[in-house]
Amino acid sequence: MVFILSKLLLFLLQPIIWVFAVLLFAIFTRKERRRKILFILAASLLFVFSNSFLIGKIYNVYEPTYPKYQKYDIGILLGGFSKSTQRGELAANERGDRLIQTIYLFKTGIIKKILISGGSGKLIGKESIEADYVAKYLKQIGIPDSCVLIENRSKNTIENAKYSEELINKNKRDETVLVITSAWHIPRSKMIFDEAFDKQLTYYPTDYIGKEKYDISDYYMPNADALSYWQSILKEWVGCVVDRLRS
Repeated sequence: MVFILSKLLLFLLQPIIWVFAVLLFAIFTRKERRRKILFILAASLLFVFSNSFLIGKIYNVYEPTYPKYQKYDIGILLGGFSKSTQRGELAANERGDRLIQTIYLFKTGIIKKILISGGSGKLIGKESIEADYVAKYLKQIGIPDSCVLIENRSKNTIENAKYSEELINKNKRDETVLVITSAWHIPRSKMIFDEAFDKQLTYYPTDYIGKEKYDISDYYMPNADALSYWQSILKEWVGCVVDRLRS
């Protein structure tokens, strides 16, 4: 039930839905003055939610910086970066930098092993298990099976942490851990993973959304991607509140 409600909430947290709802009210209202106000409100919301500079500055504040380099026994790669596959092969979405950075960390010796954490997050129908496809891909590019751990049951961040902790601490409790995920996802991940592991872990940010420098067009040019960025950050904020209330 919680999983179903989370999917419904994700739908309602889309800013474009809010704009569409205001437009519907404007169309069906009988009062002319109210209609004008609602149309202005819809236009204002669309400008705010499609402005790259506004959402970028919010991410600049929210996204953490890189940690100091040191070596770790295990790097936990959080799922959510794959999409529909072709011919049974892995395909990455806009969060694919999580995988790229994980491979980099392994190849440079910063992490000794990779723990892939990600099951199926689909509500209806069948979906390939993400961790299994990623494990297959890592093997194809030459990473030994002995260096890969698979956690393929989780559907959300809370389960990512729970099942990863169980897998890592099955035999040992002194492994050093680096959690690898999107920069905007780290504040919430830190809250969940630190509690699950009962200690403070280190987190490696990927696929930053906030820019270091903004173009002039970012201040006034509408950007459809900004709408999805708002959805992601709103989801994180609500998730942080809900998870805080649970604990």
